[in-house]
Amino acid sequence: MKLKETPFLDINLLSPDIQQEVREDGVIYLKSRASLQPHPVRITERLMHWAKATPERIFLAARAKNGDWESLSFSQAWQKVQHLAAYLLNSKLSSEKPLIILSGNSIEHGLLALAAMHVGIPYAPISPAYSFKSKDFAKLRHCFDLLRPGLVFVQNGHAFERALEAVADNTQVLAVDTPLDGHDVFEEILKTSVTPSIAAAHQSVTFDTVAKVLFTSGSTGLPKGVINTHGNICTNWQQITQTFPLMENGGLQLIDWLPWNHTFGGNHNFGLTLYNGGSLYIDGGAPTPQGMITTVENLRDVAPTVYFNVPRGFEELIPHLRADKALCQHFFSQLKMFFYAGASMPQHVWDGLEQLAYDTTGKRLLISTGLGMTEASPSAMFNTTLGSAAGNLGVPVPGLEVKLIPNEDKMETRFRGKNITLGYWRNPTATREAFDEEGFYKTGDALKMLDPDDPNQGMIFDGRIAEDFKLNTGTWVSVGVLRGKLIAAGNGLIQDAVITGMDQSYLGAIVFPEWNHCRNLASLPDGAAMQQVVESPKVVAALQAVLDKLGQESTGSSNCIQKAILADFELSLDKGEITDKGSINQRAILKNRVRIVEKLYEKNIPLGVIGYKRKTHA
Repeated sequence: MKLKETPFLDINLLSPDIQQEVREDGVIYLKSRASLQPHPVRITERLMHWAKATPERIFLAARAKNGDWESLSFSQAWQKVQHLAAYLLNSKLSSEKPLIILSGNSIEHGLLALAAMHVGIPYAPISPAYSFKSKDFAKLRHCFDLLRPGLVFVQNGHAFERALEAVADNTQVLAVDTPLDGHDVFEEILKTSVTPSIAAAHQSVTFDTVAKVLFTSGSTGLPKGVINTHGNICTNWQQITQTFPLMENGGLQLIDWLPWNHTFGGNHNFGLTLYNGGSLYIDGGAPTPQGMITTVENLRDVAPTVYFNVPRGFEELIPHLRADKALCQHFFSQLKMFFYAGASMPQHVWDGLEQLAYDTTGKRLLISTGLGMTEASPSAMFNTTLGSAAGNLGVPVPGLEVKLIPNEDKMETRFRGKNITLGYWRNPTATREAFDEEGFYKTGDALKMLDPDDPNQGMIFDGRIAEDFKLNTGTWVSVGVLRGKLIAAGNGLIQDAVITGMDQSYLGAIVFPEWNHCRNLASLPDGAAMQQVVESPKVVAALQAVLDKLGQESTGSSNCIQKAILADFELSLDKGEITDKGSINQRAILKNRVRIVEKLYEKNIPLGVIGYKRKTHA
């Protein structure tokens, strides 16, 4: 039987049923005919529910220092949250003096965040990269200045010493390990007495009470603090659960590394586990060759029911599953669905997952994705169509309206619903500019329907409106679409790319290699320098082949990349060239790397620049 004819594992999904309205001016409105079902409006209502309904079920687990799994049941978590909430109230935290968490994922992080939200105190998890990878702490200082916190939490006091000295001033610090002088100690504050004030504070929490402030990556400047209210987040949990009913009543067992300072890891994965009474095993790994070693060891112990990751994480995992049959059997033993977000999934990764599922189980699994953002808490659209292809973002979740507005040759996308943010923390200007006259949030994304006559077929990403530009011929270039084609054509060669050509006569590209793929291609050791890799004849030839292939398939100057250069430099977090999520910032790189861009437009092809060898389009 051919793979494409193989039946899918049968799971319960919400079928697309989208209502479409088209105005005379070309504006399109889309929404699901499925009504959003009732749901709580206070985040910790679900913790209290599961503590009674399934008190012994594991809620959170993480590796202890001795390497064993340390777990916490729902009833244990609820008891600790109450003591922590009492400590926070005694420390005079409030909506004006919120909690900042600097550390990565941990059981203590999760408990403290829940405690703050339980009594209506906003909290902000800040990317550890702002503390560890930055040289000037500018982004971290900006976050502190904006939030004016009443308490800072760190997992390890010594590890965050430099960052705290740089930005924390006289703010109280709470630490788990190696606390410094003056720090409160986590184990000690768990002894704080529980009083009736906790229940009273919880009852004061409403739909519009701020639960958390999540900082965007600052693609055009310093990070903005996105407000997520209790109602925003609870609404989205219900929207997601209605779309994927397989998650209900403990249906989620996750082993997950995605950071909680991002909406995918924090709101989505941690939150859905809480909402549905599932179990979350904190994975200390990462989507890198070294990090994947940790992830694989964790996957030997924990079999997920749904596996969430970024495409790079799936790509790194596939070789381990292929090489280890026992690991593969265990991994697929309870798995019902793959879900990716954060970037487009290359087709070879998609195909690899489908083949592994078939070889192991005799069935194909749903590979799903959607469209989400911090401002949507995070999910706005999902693809639940079995047998779909990479790139299909699906349809709107119940309770969300989508508005598509003609913009040149694209459809700009806007959202309205109870999961959409109220705006940005202490930034009224950005808040006003974020919404249109009908109250729709302006995403800046462009989407395109797969079938204009049938919105149930789903939508695909059509680029970022702000990234697109014109060549000097007046021809528009769809940067996001072209970049996706370039990466896909590389078939693992290219991690990312910056498209150049504004006001020029042709397109160029700064190509960021997938270093492990390229080192293997060049037969170089793991520690080989960037310069060695990009100068390898085999790597250069591979990129040349990609340019030639795309050039032959192109239809004109707007989608023909005539010159490319392999980047051999480290991207700067402080200069905004790379976000803490690892994605590149096209605008910042073009601004900071002017000399590299200039090389792509010299008359002769200089050393290091690869040119499309076929006849170019006019």
